[in-house]
Amino acid sequence: MQQPPQKLGFREIAATIRKEIRAGRYPSASVLPAEPELAARYGASRSLVNRAMGLLAAEGMVRPQQGRGTLVTWLPPMLHSAARYSRSAREHQGARGAFDSEVRALGLEPQHEITVEHARPPADVAEALGVSSDDVTCLVRRRRLLASGIPVRLNASWFPLDIAAGTVLEEAGPVITGGIKTALADLGYPQVEATERIIPSRLPTTTEAQFLEISPERTVTEIFHVGRTADGRAVEVTTTVTPAQSLVIEHSFPLI
Repeated sequence: MQQPPQKLGFREIAATIRKEIRAGRYPSASVLPAEPELAARYGASRSLVNRAMGLLAAEGMVRPQQGRGTLVTWLPPMLHSAARYSRSAREHQGARGAFDSEVRALGLEPQHEITVEHARPPADVAEALGVSSDDVTCLVRRRRLLASGIPVRLNASWFPLDIAAGTVLEEAGPVITGGIKTALADLGYPQVEATERIIPSRLPTTTEAQFLEISPERTVTEIFHVGRTADGRAVEVTTTVTPAQSLVIEHSFPLI
């Protein structure tokens, strides 16, 4: 006798939708079908589909939006490597920095929300730049970077005031083709070396979780990037915070 089909539990429904999202059936930044439609599709109750949506939301795969439905927020992990800082990568097809190129390669639209101010730098930033942390010695560009409306990264780029004040870096908008590093090079401060300190996994602050639109339980990766000119001067410190699952880090280095 043929056995009746086994009913799916909410975890199985979540696993199916997760697989379909990653396979592209439900693309990033698209809206999932309504829960009644999904319930009919998977032969399950609406309550089970709702529990599955809650599980996927906790993972960062989807996010409910009032009046719009459930948005697919999963993005394929972006590769973080030295190659992304090359001028050719930063300026590819008129991109305004490496992030623009990476997001466009996913078929999504890069977006920048930028504020600029003169500020007193945190102690670690001041030490890296060789400036005082007791006074307003830096210009900082804070950026929330999105891919077709999905928050992806929080960046804060710090520059000594003596090289950044009154320049294009003070404009509260995307700088120029190639982004910050190209802007600094055009100002006479081309970078030839960078170091990065990476914290691969930590919990976000309340503010970080709010701006990245993630749950406080999801981990983030933090990168502390210092760029230097040929004479060894540090002219840029950029801190990056991004959901940990959205980044794959790859570095090449000599073995002596």
